[in-house]
Amino acid sequence: MSGLQQATNIPELRKRIIFTLMMLAVYRMGVQIPTPGINGEALAGFFAQNASTLFGMFNMFSGGALENFSIFALGIMPYISASIIIQLLTVVIPKLEALKKEGEAGQRKITQYTRYGTVLLSVIQGSFIAKGLGSMVGPGGEAIVLNPGLHFTLMTMLTLTAGTAFIMWLGEQMTERGIGNGISLIIFAGIVARGPAAIANSIQLIQAGEIALFFVPVLLIFMFAIVAVIVFFETSQRKIPIQYAKRVVGRKVYGGQSSHLPLKINVAGVIPPIFASSIMMFPATIGSFIQIDWVQRVSAAMSPGTVFYYICYVAMIVFFCFFYAAVTFKPDDVAENLKKNGGFIPGIRPGKRTALFIDKVLTRLTVVGAVYLSVVCVLPTILISQFNIPFFFGGTALLIVVGVSIDTISQVESHLHMRNYEGFMKQGRIRGRK
Repeated sequence: MSGLQQATNIPELRKRIIFTLMMLAVYRMGVQIPTPGINGEALAGFFAQNASTLFGMFNMFSGGALENFSIFALGIMPYISASIIIQLLTVVIPKLEALKKEGEAGQRKITQYTRYGTVLLSVIQGSFIAKGLGSMVGPGGEAIVLNPGLHFTLMTMLTLTAGTAFIMWLGEQMTERGIGNGISLIIFAGIVARGPAAIANSIQLIQAGEIALFFVPVLLIFMFAIVAVIVFFETSQRKIPIQYAKRVVGRKVYGGQSSHLPLKINVAGVIPPIFASSIMMFPATIGSFIQIDWVQRVSAAMSPGTVFYYICYVAMIVFFCFFYAAVTFKPDDVAENLKKNGGFIPGIRPGKRTALFIDKVLTRLTVVGAVYLSVVCVLPTILISQFNIPFFFGGTALLIVVGVSIDTISQVESHLHMRNYEGFMKQGRIRGRK
């Protein structure tokens, strides 16, 4: 029986999958609800002229919500930015670091701080966007905002903040009551939903002669090659052998088993590109709405296609690869747990030596993972800027789609394994003596 059939036959897992699909449907319906006071035709014309710029990338991550200027126009990016800030503060503020070590209670407190930060960033971004739209015009010179002013700014700020808060709630519900990875699935749904429009846009560009016909097979082969590379690196592991010493308790001998410690090449997954993209989009998007010379120069320097953009983007990807690996994986804790359980790495002394060895291996893997992420995300972006290809075909989009798909399949398999384990325990229950 296939994994999909097993998933649909298990009532609990079936409910989780249906709940996740329903939440994604609610999210997609919200994307179609426009914010009041906007000239939709003028805004659509503006995005048609800027489809291959920073606005096209932001629109891709929001699932088309920015193009419609819906109540979900800010998307989930304020939440991601708030998560970055909180994680950075966790390293430098002892109180937050202590909260992180308190287990579930501390994590709930950190999550609460992240929510507050999301609302604050949404208020700031919503205000700047509302102000910027008030001074912008469409391709024909028509105003994008019907009645600009303080009333429109306040209404838009509250609407966009409420929309982001609702998306954040949807993601948390999918993580808790669905199949997991709620925030990633929201980004995944937004990118996939833009797929048909991106394909149609590509066909129009081919018919108009802006994309050479002979380049289409090369593009498809390149995309399949990127997908293959992503699948290879996302599923690859470095297995460190672990040996457990034998222990004699009474007349019984325990231990003496062999195992391994799996370390992924890309420990951070799709987090670094998402974090890097959100940071690169935040100042550039705000600057694009403010008609000041030096702000426009900064915005142009941080737009895709410039050398400064690629340098900053790669630097942020590398930084977040190492940062996320350092935050989520503690070699000292792993070495201490191995020592307590009688485990050791052959040829490596337990304790500090083991921690240094694991840290050395993890650092090398992170370097390889950072190079892989940088190449996958930047190389297609360079080709996009040179050949006028929609952002949907970029490396970041493919990385998120493939990476989230792999993680979701792993989540479903985890539920299946847990279900089989529970069934085994029920069937193999040992009867007590009468």
